Amino acid sequence: MYEALIHQTEEALARTAGWAETGWTAVFGPRGIAVNSLKEAMTLPRTSVSRLEAQNYWRQVVLTAEDTSAYGRKALEALRAGDIRKAADALYFAQYMEKPFAEYAETWLPLYEAVMEEAAQCC
Repeated sequence: MYEALIHQTEEALARTAGWAETGWTAVFGPRGIAVNSLKEAMTLPRTSVSRLEAQNYWRQVVLTAEDTSAYGRKALEALRAGDIRKAADALYFAQYMEKPFAEYAETWLPLYEAVMEEAAQCC
């Protein structure tokens, strides 16, 4: 019934799982050191001024990905069951938790908006 939204949700889950690996441009410290993934943050020398800041940031990305994915899986389950409202509720929380990284991640808000548009048309 909601095959396109199910596919988009599956893609969002896959993309979210890779946030910390694929990363995005992130700059840290007074010198503006670019550290664009968790892997890069973990390989910074112990003497790097931005090491802890970058590692903390990318670990927070990992935690946020886990949290948003939990709600994404709930949305996926709801869509498969044909419950668009329940899916919208789950995606609301996913897009809300993504907000600190939404400018870079651009994952859950577009999906939430698509589900809300579908819900407005059918229910």
